[in-house]
Amino acid sequence: MYTHETKIRVRYNETDQMGYVHNGNYAIYYDMARTEMLRSLDMTYVQMEESGIMMPLLELHCKFIRPALYDQELTIRTVVNDLPGTRITFNYEIFNEDGVLINIGSTILVFFDMARKKPCQPPGYFMEKIAQYFT
Repeated sequence: MYTHETKIRVRYNETDQMGYVHNGNYAIYYDMARTEMLRSLDMTYVQMEESGIMMPLLELHCKFIRPALYDQELTIRTVVNDLPGTRITFNYEIFNEDGVLINIGSTILVFFDMARKKPCQPPGYFMEKIAQYFT
């Protein structure tokens, strides 16, 4: 299992008139956390795309428990529970600055060969970096 935490601060433009984070922003928060998790493994989407692999989104699940509020610092815990194959599942837990769980979700992405236009296995360099957490 690989776990990574990312901190973000809720910006004014992400909130509605009540000061609550608009629901559509959670997908963006998940994306930010996933990007930072990959970066923590010394990888980027750019690197993957330059090697001919994309990672399109297949599924998105989001459960709202409590609202996130303007100017709160949020902690997003991103967890990969299983070694990926052609698909990789990211699980998310979002905590407010008091440590209260406010949101849970998951995304499933597909490793996709850009030249062949087909799903594929993860690149070898990706598997080398993440496999060490699944012993």
